[in-house]
Parts: sequence; C-alpha cells; structure tokens
Amino acid sequence: MLTFYSDDHRLHHAQGEMVGGEFKPCFEMPARADHVLARVRERDIGEVLAPRDFGLTPIARIHTADYLDFLQKAWAGWAAQGNTADFLPGVFPARHLRAKRPNDLYGQYGFHSFDCFAPITAGTWQAVYSSAQVALSGQAEIAAGAHSAFALCRPPGHHASADVMGGYCYLNNVAIVAQACLDQGAARVAILDVDYHHGNGTQSIFYDRDDVFVANIHGSPSFEYPHFLGYADEAGAGRGEGFNLNLPLAAGSAWDIWGAALETACQRIAAYGPDVLLVSLGVDTYQNDPISSFKLDSPDYLRMGERIAALGKPTLFVMEGGYAVAEIGINAVNVLEGFQGA
Repeated sequence: MLTFYSDDHRLHHAQGEMVGGEFKPCFEMPARADHVLARVRERDIGEVLAPRDFGLTPIARIHTADYLDFLQKAWAGWAAQGNTADFLPGVFPARHLRAKRPNDLYGQYGFHSFDCFAPITAGTWQAVYSSAQVALSGQAEIAAGAHSAFALCRPPGHHASADVMGGYCYLNNVAIVAQACLDQGAARVAILDVDYHHGNGTQSIFYDRDDVFVANIHGSPSFEYPHFLGYADEAGAGRGEGFNLNLPLAAGSAWDIWGAALETACQRIAAYGPDVLLVSLGVDTYQNDPISSFKLDSPDYLRMGERIAALGKPTLFVMEGGYAVAEIGINAVNVLEGFQGA
C-alpha cells in the first residue's frame, strides 16, 4: 500500500487553543503526522511518496470561489494590519443575524467559520493545499488500478463544508477525492467516517446527493462536538434521502458497541454497491485520546481494518483526527495492517 505525504503540513502550527477557559497548546499539532509517518516506515507497509500537484480545479469542485479566495489571502491581509499572532474569528452569523458575507476581513472569517478551532497562520494555506494534493494523489493511485492507498493528510478535513471551516479543518480532503472519483467515471462512491467526531462538513456537502453514500460512527452530538449535526434522524434530503447514515454512540463505547455499529455501516455500504470506498480515518476513538470518550484499544484497529477489507472495494484511507500523539501511529497503521492482512 502506497502512502502519500507532504512535509508542508509543518507550515501550519497554531500557537494554541482555548481549553477549559485557558489558552493551551493545540491538540492538532505537526507531531501527529510525524508519528504516523514513522510508524508507516517502521512497519514497512509500503513506499512513501510525495504528492503530485493537481492544482485548484478539483478543490474548486467542492469549495466555493469566495471561500478559497479568503483562505488564500487571509494571512496576508491580517499581517498587513500589523498582526503577528494567529488569526482567529470572533463573531459568527448565528441565529437572528444575517448570513451576508461582509467586505471586512474579520467579518469574512466569521462568515466562513463555525468555531474558533481553525486558526489561520502564515503557512496555513500552503499546508491545507498540500494536504488536499496528498488526498488527490491517493485517489489517482486508486483510479490507476491500485486496491488501496493511504493519504497521510494534515491538516484534517472532515469538519469543513463547501464554504465553512472549523474543528481544525479547512479543505475537506475526502469530499474533494470523492468528487474526483465521480468526475473520472465512478458512478457511486461511499465514505465511511470512523473518526470520533461527526464529519459534519462531509455530510453537508453530499446531503442532497445519491452518488455519494456517507456513513458516520461517532460520539453523539447530544454531548459531543460538533454538537449541532450528527443525529440519527439525519438521513439525507431530496435525491439524497436514504444515503446518509449516522450512528451516534454513547460516551464510554468500547469495541463491542463500536464494532456492531461498524457492521451496520458496512452492511449499508455493501448494499449501496460503491465503485470506490473512502475511509475518513480518525483514530481519536482510542481509549486514551485526550478529547474523546470512546474506549477502543490498539488491537481493535486491526479488527477495524479487517472488516473494511471484507467489503472488497478499492479503498483510499484519508487521515483525519487522533490526538493521543504517542499512540496515533500505532492505531492508524493497525487499521492499514488489518486491511492488508485480510
């Protein structure tokens, strides 16, 4: 299995985030990708390649022109005002306000965000652009006939919608490659999101479509981020009705419960009959993850990979979350090894 990876992820390293009312180091840090890459090489699961550059065109198939323009220019505009610290939003078009895009840079940031967990730094645009190219390179490998590939993306992407960032995510890597698959001839694509947090951005992008089936297994939004999407009754709309599956689980869920949800998701994916399977690979379901509450252990990720392999589909794994940095490499690569071993 080829792994695609870019050192450009290091260009995005935020100064911190608010945790429990205090400004602390970000959980989403460069060391996450470093540990996964080291484990890929240690276990020798396959060659590691730099991404190709597919340009903005496939990214613009998912994200709006205004949003991409803001992402590319935000830091320069912020720095031109004399600022050196990370750029963060502070006001959002919530209920009872008007969702009209302002001319002001600060207002535009709020318009294009749903939280304060996606800071913009001097290197953010290049990092997220390269992360998308990593994903697209993995998709190109699948399109060329490979049975599987791993896109070691950082920053992650599944919380980003067509024109809104949040939750450490700016460009929705898995949505970009799903559309690329369709544009290159696939009739149906399935996305299986195994991250602890609901992939709200991915759901919103494909919610009214029947050419992409989206399944999420996650902590219930009744108590967990992102709080306002991910409930079981969200099944799709219009042509997309029946093509969105949410499996929200209770805090403390271990493999017996989580594995049963995976079985449900896999059965629905098999019934859908996709040409390609994309896995949003978050491993923050781990029992020691600092911002999650599931109880999966490292051997469970081998079983996860084995069950995904049983679907028998060309499969691209796209890296998402996982914040127990010391174990993230073990857990992510266990999924890949379980898949390959099966």
